[in-house]
Amino acid sequence: MDSGPSSPPPSLSDPLDAFPQRSLEAGDIAVLVLYFLFVLAVGLWSTVKTKRDTVKGYFLAGGDMMWWPVGASLFASNIGSGHFIGLAGSGAAAGISVAAYEFIGLFSVLTLAWIFLPIYIAGQVTTMPEYLRKRFGGNRIPTTLAVLYLFIYIFTKISVDMYAGAIFIQQSLHLDLYLATTGLLAITALYTITGFAAVGGLEGLTEKYFTALASNRSENSSCGLPREDAFHIFRDPLTSDLPWPGILFGMSMPSLWYWCTDQVIVQRSLAAKNLSHAKGGSLMAAYLKVLPLFMMVLPGMVSRVLFPDQVACADPDICQKVCGNPSGCSDIAYPKLVLEILPTGLRGLMIAVMVAALMSSLTSIFNSASTIFTMDLWNRIRPRASEQELMIVGRVFVLLLVLGSILWIPVIQASQGGQLFIYIQSISSYLQPPVAVVFILGCFWKRANEKGAFWGLIWGLLLGLIRLLLDFIYPQPRCDQRDERPAVVKDVHYLYFSMVLSAVTLLVMSAVSWATQPPSKEMVSRLTWFTRHDAVIQKAPGPPASALPPVLSQCGTAEASRSSIQLDIVPEDKPKMHSGDVTPKKSRALRAFLWLCGMGGQGQAQPPSTAGPVIASLEEKPWVKTLLDVSLVACVSCGVFLWGYFA
Repeated sequence: MDSGPSSPPPSLSDPLDAFPQRSLEAGDIAVLVLYFLFVLAVGLWSTVKTKRDTVKGYFLAGGDMMWWPVGASLFASNIGSGHFIGLAGSGAAAGISVAAYEFIGLFSVLTLAWIFLPIYIAGQVTTMPEYLRKRFGGNRIPTTLAVLYLFIYIFTKISVDMYAGAIFIQQSLHLDLYLATTGLLAITALYTITGFAAVGGLEGLTEKYFTALASNRSENSSCGLPREDAFHIFRDPLTSDLPWPGILFGMSMPSLWYWCTDQVIVQRSLAAKNLSHAKGGSLMAAYLKVLPLFMMVLPGMVSRVLFPDQVACADPDICQKVCGNPSGCSDIAYPKLVLEILPTGLRGLMIAVMVAALMSSLTSIFNSASTIFTMDLWNRIRPRASEQELMIVGRVFVLLLVLGSILWIPVIQASQGGQLFIYIQSISSYLQPPVAVVFILGCFWKRANEKGAFWGLIWGLLLGLIRLLLDFIYPQPRCDQRDERPAVVKDVHYLYFSMVLSAVTLLVMSAVSWATQPPSKEMVSRLTWFTRHDAVIQKAPGPPASALPPVLSQCGTAEASRSSIQLDIVPEDKPKMHSGDVTPKKSRALRAFLWLCGMGGQGQAQPPSTAGPVIASLEEKPWVKTLLDVSLVACVSCGVFLWGYFA
């Protein structure tokens, strides 16, 4: 307490110690304990209050969320510890250009609510593979994408958040609270102001950033030098780290995939009460997307100015000593700033809400990944699975996801010159553009069919996987090493490669679709932008409903009939199959296990029953729709202004 928030850090015996104050004081520990108790109480309350014993209650929060929790959950699901560590680290290493990803996301989240979500609602879908199954028929595309989504979650989401959390807190404390994002932003604002005061404000940062050099760097080397274009988003199209054509075009496709077709994000919007609340939530999330530049990127640059010997280290041996990563230590910029600048108590609270943000992001991913696996893969393997089995399988699968993600962490540490956020975006640019093109053509081109979508997807993913393997085989060399990678890796930026993948997928899908039979009316009606208002096709009455779903066939109609039972509620008063059966008394251990799996309130396993869609209508009140459209124009105008100001 003898050093003020704006005073420089005290000198230590070892100047290369990355976290000299990493041992929390009594005040920090007290705050952590109180925060943990609060989160535990809220978690238990929500567990008792919500209907976790139904698939709809567990996967979609009952479908009754208002606009502000939808917006908060969209932002919290997007902003995990990977953003805090990665954006600040890239800001420290290369300047503000990485904020372009956040500005692109501002427009993409609005595109979700105004364009893609009405199509999903009209088609009455709850998972993205389910939409593709209805739109194109067959099983090849949904199954391929279900598997791909799970791999993407491991490579770019779960393992990244775990790695970033490990950097920040040195250990894993599992907290879960979306509302912690508010506290996180408030405290972040405090240390951002404190850090800016220490460097003399934005003008001081602009001057001092270019002189923030490690004292141990070699004078004859360019390693560790700040970029001359550090305060520009648009950079040279050939020699820069983020070329401006790649930002405008190559970055847009992964962004559209993430915000408009990723199960994690779409599931948040589908949990809204109606379309108006979903739009309001997207507007809120869009405005919040402005904050990462000021709350993460610029503080990372401040950290480089205040602690250049650690954050801006250029010598591989010294970097290994500082942070254990010879590629560079820019990723410690955010935790370094927080642990050195904030006083006792606030430091503990910051760690608490940081971990809560981490767990908020992870739980969103776990929930959506288990939804995809359970509904789109396990239901194909066991079409007669009971609801209790689906709930347990979903939770067991989460454990397997965690294991696979932990094993992938060492690969992340050595990738992309030590910049975590650039690793995330490079993987996304190799795997996500073909999927985005398939969704875009499926939603806006009625002629697109299953054969075209499948072969376009396969060719795009094949090229992307080849480039991904080449990146792992030929990793980016350190600054002091000669670059001997193949030209396709060294000279073709990953954002340009994203543009190539999009073009290849578009051409193949268009050519094959034109050369083959067009899709049937059932695969187009209410499943594209131009047919979203079509009348609902009434199915011919079939045989009496049985207690178990029918065996699935390979045609699209049978798959569509199965999807209608994916998020059904089990009636609590449904009579037993045999009135004479007596439910055996369960042991305490079994009851505890079933309660943890959300099945504590059920007497015995029952197959799912039919229920309506989550958001049943596209109707909006006229004055609400007008207000939302005016707000959309204002939000887009703010986004355009930010692009022009920082470009």
